[in-house]
Amino acid sequence: MSIADTFVGRSVIGNECMTWGTYTDSGAATEDDIDTKLHLCTRMILQPYGTTVATNASVINETFPVAGSAVTIRTDASQVGLWIAFGDAFA
Repeated sequence: MSIADTFVGRSVIGNECMTWGTYTDSGAATEDDIDTKLHLCTRMILQPYGTTVATNASVINETFPVAGSAVTIRTDASQVGLWIAFGDAFA
């Protein structure tokens, strides 16, 4: 796996479920899946962070809605960041 993701938390916002966590690219800059712990993911936000500016924007390689257990993202090599996902129900 070239991108390691960590589930951090979940909450209910109005009539939607929200989950969040972190991701770390292993240095390969390839795409991989994030498990959002949602049944159906309707939208997602990626936010890179660190001490250097990201050369390229992180992208979500999906057409929403998508199964929340496998949302494909692509990042720069060795990039770390946060993800936030919204969906219909917790998986």
